Formats: sequence, structure tokens, C-alpha cells
Amino acid sequence: MSVISLGQAVVLGVVEGVTEFLPVSSTGHLKIVEGLMGIPVDDHAVVGFSAVIQVGAIAAVLVYFFKDIVRIVSAWGRGLRDREERYHHDYKFAWWVICATIPIVAVGLAAKPLIEGPLASLWVVAGSLIVGSGVMWAADQMGRHKRGEDDTSFKDAMLVGGSQILALLFPGFSRSGATMSTALILDLDRVAATRLSFFLGIPALTGAGLYELKDALGTGVGAAPLAVGTAVSFVVAYASIAWLLKFVAKHSFNAFVIYRIVVGVLLFGLLGAGVLSG
Repeated sequence: MSVISLGQAVVLGVVEGVTEFLPVSSTGHLKIVEGLMGIPVDDHAVVGFSAVIQVGAIAAVLVYFFKDIVRIVSAWGRGLRDREERYHHDYKFAWWVICATIPIVAVGLAAKPLIEGPLASLWVVAGSLIVGSGVMWAADQMGRHKRGEDDTSFKDAMLVGGSQILALLFPGFSRSGATMSTALILDLDRVAATRLSFFLGIPALTGAGLYELKDALGTGVGAAPLAVGTAVSFVVAYASIAWLLKFVAKHSFNAFVIYRIVVGVLLFGLLGAGVLSG
């Protein structure tokens, strides 16, 4: 019998879709909801399920940014054949995304026992939510928001891509929050920071989902809950992406900062009261 029912898969798919690209930590929210539903958050099958349904959210990015992705991949292909095409920003950007993914892949493979063990604790999630909020607030205040997407460089991509490691090691920090905060510190505007976060998340999250698929299927999660959770994640994530891009064009990240702090404090309270186990 699957450790996750179809009903639970729907709920977790909604949570994943809403939170994957908002800077509030999808992993942290999934662990909180799993804990509230009595699902063991450190079970290998559950960890695998969480990684796999992220593929639904990534599919939403691929659909939403389809024209951009085709443009970038086409430029990359032309550049491989024609030296003169290699000066095009899209060609270079494609390589930057590839290179910026290497650090998180290396750390993810090396630190897998820690990520699925001690670092999967809800205590870590609560602390990371609050600490990450401080980083996000400081980045939004420090950043001059003067650089657009066409102004990004290899250094920007590597620093922003490398910051994904924080969310990998400290669930609750938020991959989106880490990447957007780093981009803001580098003076990118909020829309450029958000779009860069989306593009850098595609290879990292897709790779993690495919890597964890065998564990999710082989250790207690059935194919049906995986399919349902992934499908729900896709639909909800698509709407979430559209909303976020409109929101950041006119607002600061302060609302997310406040929300994260509230959730982190409440989680500490639930853990301290024994309502949830860490």
C-alpha cells in the first residue's frame, strides 16, 4: 500500500504548485503539510515523492516560457555550429544555465544522506524560514534594481545558481528565495531576478525529480499518487507563475518576508507543543 493516498497527493500537489516558485520554500511547506497529515517527512519514499512532483511545476515553467526557451535553445544550437552566433546573448545564457547547475548537482549527490536525514527536520525548516526571511529583506533593501535580464552575466548566473545550494541543505530557506535574493544583491530588478530564478530551476529540479523517481516508486509510493500529485502541481504552478510575475513588477518582497516569519514562528510553536514532531 502506498504511504501517500490519492487525496494526500492532491493536497501536496496543490502545495507544491503554489509554493515552488514563490520565495516561501516549497520543500518547507511540503514537510509541514506532510507532518500535519501524519506522513513521515524523513521517509525515503516521501522525500522521493516531493522531488518527483516538482517535475509538474517545472513542466509549467516549460509551457509558460516556451517561446523564450525555444529562442534560447535555438541560439545555443546555432552557436554550436556557427562561431559568429556565439556572441549572441541567448547562446551564452544557455551555457551559463548549464554551468550554474553543476554546483547544486555536485552538492546534492555528495550530501544526499544529510539532506534526507538530519537536514530534513522540521526544526531546520522553521529556522531556515526565519533566517531566509532576513536575507530576503536585506537583499531587497540593498539591491538597486537597475539591471534587466539582458544585462545578466556569467558571474551573475554562477552566483545565483550556486545560491540554490542553501535551499538544498536547509529546507525552508527556499530555492526561489535564495536565487531571487542573490540576484537582487547583484542589482537585477525584481522581474529579471524572478525570471532568472525560473530558468535556473529548470535543469536542477528536473534532474532531482528524475533521479528520485526510482526511489519514490520502489519504496512505497504508488504510480497513481505520483501521477496525480505531478498533474495537480503542473496546473497550480502555471497559475502561480503568472501571478508572481505580475506581483513582483509592482511590489517588493516584504509580503513574503512577513509570511515566512509568521509560518516559521508558528512551526516552532507547533514543534515545541508536540503537535508536530521534528
